[in-house]
Amino acid sequence: MSDTGLRPGLAAASILCGMFVLGITDNFVPYISETGSLWQFHMLRGGLAVILLMLVAAVGIGVIQPISWRAVLGRSLFPASAMLIYFGCLSVLPIGVVVAGLFTAPMFVLLIAVFFQGEKVGLVRIGAVVLGFVGALLVIQPDPSALDPIAFAPIVAGMLYAVGAVVTRLWCAQESTIALSAGFFGMLTLFGSIGLLILPAGGPEGFEGFVLRGWVPLTGAMWFWIAVQAVGSILGIGLIFRGYLLGEAGYVAVFEYSLLVFASFWAWVLWGQTVGPLALVGMVMIAGAGVVITLRSDEAMPVRAVKVPEDEA
Repeated sequence: MSDTGLRPGLAAASILCGMFVLGITDNFVPYISETGSLWQFHMLRGGLAVILLMLVAAVGIGVIQPISWRAVLGRSLFPASAMLIYFGCLSVLPIGVVVAGLFTAPMFVLLIAVFFQGEKVGLVRIGAVVLGFVGALLVIQPDPSALDPIAFAPIVAGMLYAVGAVVTRLWCAQESTIALSAGFFGMLTLFGSIGLLILPAGGPEGFEGFVLRGWVPLTGAMWFWIAVQAVGSILGIGLIFRGYLLGEAGYVAVFEYSLLVFASFWAWVLWGQTVGPLALVGMVMIAGAGVVITLRSDEAMPVRAVKVPEDEA
């Protein structure tokens, strides 16, 4: 895209609208997690999303056929694993904590570039990584006398998402956004199906049983919320992608951190979840670190959308 075609105002608005949609839909997960199954949720949601993407491709908006099936499927393992952890954590942790963990991804991208790709970085980005991880500790606030591994799971999701971003650049730079999205949702469908084959039907009651339950009876309400999740994910990610087409990636990526605000706001409205002062400071530190890394890097990394292909940008 030429500079004359850039529309930064519309790009920012598109990203903010996309994050607003995702901030709401992510908060609907508890409607499913109290009686539903994580694995059933991903199988059905992923399948619905793939069908929607096929319909989008059928009307001529994008190409769903990948250039390399192996590359797309290999790449899809990482962001799909990240989202598996992300949605599992939404049933037992405050959404602000989960989103903050996912947004450590840019820091892991930088660490991968330094330790595995030989990239040279300055003191500013090194300082941003340190700032971000101190912020993560403030959000998690681990108790040495009673460490809960679940509290660190969102950061593992951020690390997996970072690996996915790196391999996307290496393996899938010429793939279409539709193909990458279909691979991602298709992999989640596969993960969900495997989980349902392994776990027995039913399982523990309550939110904490979300990850441990196999197949459960599907109610009309559950179908509704799963459909809302599928449509909301496609709409939100589509708006984010549109934002990257309208503006410079480094400028646009900064607005992705609005998800921390939207998700926490709707968690307060819908569920009465609040963020303590230390956790709030930590979230600001994570966002600040991500912004610094994004602005100081040659290539910005979308956190809740696939990489915009070079030939489409």
